[in-house]
Amino acid sequence: MGCSKTEKRSGPVLRILACPCRQFAYFGGGEAMSAPTEPVGPGGLPGPEPEPLAPRVYEIPEDPTQARAQAVLVLEDDPEFCSMLRVTLEQQDYRVTVVSNGAQGIQQILVRDFDAILCDIMMPNFPGDMFYLAVQRAKPKLCERFIFMTGHQHDPKIQEFLKRVPCRVLFKPFTMQALFDALESVTGRSQ
Repeated sequence: MGCSKTEKRSGPVLRILACPCRQFAYFGGGEAMSAPTEPVGPGGLPGPEPEPLAPRVYEIPEDPTQARAQAVLVLEDDPEFCSMLRVTLEQQDYRVTVVSNGAQGIQQILVRDFDAILCDIMMPNFPGDMFYLAVQRAKPKLCERFIFMTGHQHDPKIQEFLKRVPCRVLFKPFTMQALFDALESVTGRSQ
């Protein structure tokens, strides 16, 4: 029983096929190739045909470091600043979700996890400190992924809050390098 399957390479993955006779076919240059073999029994004599097995396809990303874009939730009430953050992060291959207050942020974290959360502290209706406390109750593991942003570092209430939480803080205005360093410390991804 020989292998005669070929398959064209498609998409951004490398496909490897384990054919019914358990030979592996490599899809490198576009098509898979495999050599037929005859089963061999005891003493080198032809043996019985092996039972046919279903082929298996394994997909391996071409570049495993780019297998999944990291998701960042941005909570910021300034639309221009949000736009700048979104463009900057998307250029670095992050998947960005932007919301303007903590209530919208809660809706987002309830339906998916994020690799990092960039959170302004002073927002109307549902500020960043209240959002953090809500996340602490709903999904405590996400609290490790917070990076707070504030332009009110001299406000005693904000200073007290920031002393109590073990999170990174970016004081506005901050550089993009400071943002990337903070994201790297939270996600483990280097720029």
